[in-house]
Amino acid sequence: MISRVILPLITLIALLTACSESAANNITPAASEGLYSIDDFAEQTITFQQAPERIAALSNGDMDIIYALGGSLVGRPTTSFDLVIEEAEEVEQIGSTHEIDLEKLTYVQPDVVLGHTQMNAKDVPTIQGLGAQIVLTDAQSVDDIKEQVLLFGQMLQKEDEAAQIVETITHKVSEIQSVTHNESVNVLLVYGAPGTYMAALPNSLSGDLLDIAGANNIASDFDRLEAYPQYAQINTERVVEANPDYILIMSHGNSDEVKDGFLKEMEQNAAWSEINAVKNNHIELLPSDLFGTNPGTRVTEALDLLVTLFESASDDS
Repeated sequence: MISRVILPLITLIALLTACSESAANNITPAASEGLYSIDDFAEQTITFQQAPERIAALSNGDMDIIYALGGSLVGRPTTSFDLVIEEAEEVEQIGSTHEIDLEKLTYVQPDVVLGHTQMNAKDVPTIQGLGAQIVLTDAQSVDDIKEQVLLFGQMLQKEDEAAQIVETITHKVSEIQSVTHNESVNVLLVYGAPGTYMAALPNSLSGDLLDIAGANNIASDFDRLEAYPQYAQINTERVVEANPDYILIMSHGNSDEVKDGFLKEMEQNAAWSEINAVKNNHIELLPSDLFGTNPGTRVTEALDLLVTLFESASDDS
């Protein structure tokens, strides 16, 4: 009688043990610990145990995307213009992609720092030495901005929100490109700092925006600079020959100072006075938060501004 009871119990225990071992074998270490990974623009694989909460951004575009996804920052880029994101007003400023304030970055104790692929690659060991991870991206086109949104969405585990933002940007681009442009506007797009001026090429973010807006970039066949392949040296003779309808100036720094300096250089060469843009006073200073830097999700605003500008030019003609 006892053996009849014991044998089934032994069999049941053996089956339960086998099932338990089988289930354990099917759980990978990553799944059991909640690990997940992302691959940034520099082909780094960064692994997280959970969505990072202490994030520091070195550029305005990265900051904009994080807040658009519903995240927040403990460190933000140092800027000279008013912030659109009110929640970021009181966040510690930690420098920029050009120059990181390591003392302040250390103070905010980030889990993750968002940097630029080219400019901050050298800073990877330093950031990692602070106990933080660094995610590198850059944006030379609207498509790059959409990839940034998707990447940060993965990082924050907010893939649905990221997909919605990308859909909005894609819709805006399609909406603009669906409009027939009867006559393309010729534009010289100038990027400047005091004393230094370059023509933006189509492979730059601003050049891509110009193309989407339906304008003709007169510098499209200019020779690119070796140090800055998205830009070219301004050749006055070729600019005069192309006769742009608009000269658009953008800057990462003091925009008014940059524009004044560029106008003074133009005044020193009488040939500029023969250009339509000069004759019609079509020399425009673009907002630095939309064009002097990656605007993030506000790229739709940058596109709207250009479209409105060129529509008014068509109305005037």
